[in-house]
Amino acid sequence: MKALMCSRLGGPEDLSIEDLPDPVPGPGEALVRVRFAALNFFDTLIIAGRYQVKPELPFSPGGEACGVIEALGPGAEGLSVGDRVMVHLSHGTARERIAVPVKRLARVPEAVSDEVAAGLSITYGTTLHALCDRAAIRPGETLVVLGASGGVGLAAVELGKLLGARVIACASSPEKLETARAHGADDLIDYKADNLREALRRLTGERGVDVVYDAVGGELAEPAMRALGWKGRFLVIGFAAGEIPKFPLNVIMLKGIDVQGVHWGAFVEREPEAHAANQARLLAWAAEGRLTVKVHGTYPLEAYADALGVLVRREAVGKVLLDLRG
Repeated sequence: MKALMCSRLGGPEDLSIEDLPDPVPGPGEALVRVRFAALNFFDTLIIAGRYQVKPELPFSPGGEACGVIEALGPGAEGLSVGDRVMVHLSHGTARERIAVPVKRLARVPEAVSDEVAAGLSITYGTTLHALCDRAAIRPGETLVVLGASGGVGLAAVELGKLLGARVIACASSPEKLETARAHGADDLIDYKADNLREALRRLTGERGVDVVYDAVGGELAEPAMRALGWKGRFLVIGFAAGEIPKFPLNVIMLKGIDVQGVHWGAFVEREPEAHAANQARLLAWAAEGRLTVKVHGTYPLEAYADALGVLVRREAVGKVLLDLRG
C-alpha cells in the first residue's frame, strides 16, 4: 500500500510517499481501506514536532478518514466487513490501509457521503464537545467564532446556529466572511478592517458576548475575551496564529468569566461513551442535511504538499481532503 510518511520533522517538503506492507488487524481492531483522509491545521504542527501529540518516527499524518472495513481482528465486535466507517485518530490516516481499534470507528449512514464523513469527526467533534459539554451553550446566547472560515471555524458557525445561538463570525477578509454567512452566521466582523472589541461591543451592547470560540489565539484572544459579558465562557480550542495568549486575571475575576480548555483527544480517551454519543449525533445531523461539512479541496495523495500548504498559509475555507481511492 501507499502511505504518506513523516520520517524527519519539518515541513511538507520533508514528507514522502512510500510503499509499505498492508497492516494486519490485531485484537479488537479492524482493517480499513481508506477512501478519503482529512488534513487539519494540527497536522502541520505534528510533522514539525510542535504539537502536544508527538508520534514516534516514522508516522503518517492525518487524524480522520472515511473508508470501508476489509477485515476484523480477533474479538473485534460491533462492526462488520463491508461497513463504511468514519475513522478518528490522533494521526496515521494518510495511507491506503490502516489497522485501527473498532472503538475509533463509527458506522456511516448511507445518506452521508465519503467526503463529508472524512471531515466530520475531529473539527465537528471538537466543536460539539466545546459548545455543549464545556460551554453548555443555550438557545438565544451569543457565540463569537474567531477564524470562522477554516475547517474548525465553519464547524463552530454551523453547530452554533444549529444549537440556537446567535453567531458572530470573525475572519480576515470579506470573502471568508461570506462563506461563514452562507453557513449560518448572523453577523460578520472583518478583524483586518475593524477593531474586534469595538465591533463586538456595537453588536452586543452592554450585555456583551456569552461564548467565544477561539481556535486562533494570538492578538485576537484578549479583545474577544474582554468583550464577554457576565459569566461569559471563553473556549480555548487552539493557536493557529502561533502565539499562545496570556489573559489579565482581573478581567476574568470581575466578570465571572470561565476560561475553558477544550482538549478533544483527552475527552475521547477519558469519556468514550460521551464521545460515541457525540459522534452519533453528528452523523445523524449530517444524514438529515443539517450539517454541510464544506470541502475546501480534494487532492490526490501525490499532491500532499499542496494540500498541507493551504493549511500552513491558513487559506483553507472548509476541509482539506486527500483522495486515496487509487
